[in-house]
Amino acid sequence: MFKKIQDMFSIPELKRRLLFTMGLLIVYRIGSHITTPGVNPAALKTFFASQQGGILQLYDLFAGGNLHRVTIFALGIMPYISASIIIQLLQAVIPYFEKLAKEGEEGRKKITQYTRYGTVGLSIVQAVGIAFFLENMAEGVVPSPGMFFRLVTVITMTAGTIFVMWLGEQITERGIGNGISLIIMVGIVARYPGDFIQTWRALQIGTLTPLRLVFLIAIMVLVVAGVIVITQGQRRIPVQYAKRIVGRRVYGGKAQYIPLRVNTAGVIPIIFAQSIMMFPSTIAAFFKTNVFMQSVTQALSPYGVLYNSLYALIIIFFTYFYTAIILNPVDLAENMQKYGGFIPGIRPGRRTSDYIDRILTRVTLPGAVFLAFIAILPDVLIKQGKLPFYFGGTGLLIVVGVMLDTLQQMETHLLMRHYDGFMKKGQMRGRRF
Repeated sequence: MFKKIQDMFSIPELKRRLLFTMGLLIVYRIGSHITTPGVNPAALKTFFASQQGGILQLYDLFAGGNLHRVTIFALGIMPYISASIIIQLLQAVIPYFEKLAKEGEEGRKKITQYTRYGTVGLSIVQAVGIAFFLENMAEGVVPSPGMFFRLVTVITMTAGTIFVMWLGEQITERGIGNGISLIIMVGIVARYPGDFIQTWRALQIGTLTPLRLVFLIAIMVLVVAGVIVITQGQRRIPVQYAKRIVGRRVYGGKAQYIPLRVNTAGVIPIIFAQSIMMFPSTIAAFFKTNVFMQSVTQALSPYGVLYNSLYALIIIFFTYFYTAIILNPVDLAENMQKYGGFIPGIRPGRRTSDYIDRILTRVTLPGAVFLAFIAILPDVLIKQGKLPFYFGGTGLLIVVGVMLDTLQQMETHLLMRHYDGFMKKGQMRGRRF
């Protein structure tokens, strides 16, 4: 392992990319401790400590803890993610965006530009909402409320989001890995030292026994291994391309495959499901005297059977829904037929699209069930296992997925220069199902 790390820093280009990435991530973490002007962080920290779940805590996860500290990066990269999801959904319902997606590099540039505009618009709207929320819902958080505070908050937070978006794009272009994903991962990993401290304190006071801790660590290792398998798992559909002679060159005639991933939707289904399940409790926080809203909150308690059952079903539904949006079997069949490709034993056209759809439906099922399991796991570990910190869910999927993607990019740089990579042969290609 040390030899591989030494090889990694012996390649000038890879070394430059790694140092550039680490430098920008350090800049992001420094900005994560600069508080927005006009806010009392201590009062806001007390308010967040009293909250049990809610959309704000989900948002704070993607903001890397910046929201509960009300830093200049309080909005984090979430507006960019929301804008990207909206653009993806628009590609499925609006012909103009669908056409852009099929125009190659020029179309992608326009989509990226629209995503940036959407990020700015969402940032302004969300910053206004946070400014009003800080003034009205958290007593003592804003010593001097008013129009000036709202204006400063909107400008600061919007500029912070734009800067974080720029950092992510620079890392993607000039660094190593996906910049946006790395920024989210760094924010999640920054919570781990606090989790270790909580675990140590729980061992000291006796609420967590050493035997139980060893058992929980074993479960966590198995879960991480399962996340890796599901993340890399794919079903390969063989595709044969007919030979074409253009001038003096021969094209095609080679067997390829279509990789259908077990978890095509990534963490998006969990995000959608969490937003839906947390919405009633978040609304109930505004109507603490309303008996009906409080009864709904109690019925949908995060540790209850009803909550977890509905949560799992919504995740499975959104897994199929989002997979159907980003991966269209009809388009795959048309593109294959356009370039002279066919699946052996399957007729081109509708038969091919039906075959791909049937395989995709079957492959997506274990991925959807596993996503539901990962999402429910933290509640089980906290309630039944007395785990003093949150393990699983969206954070685990993001950290494992981003680390695998970054390692694979580093692997590519090493193998291109005839060095041994971090992973064995075949691991980069994904596990077959």
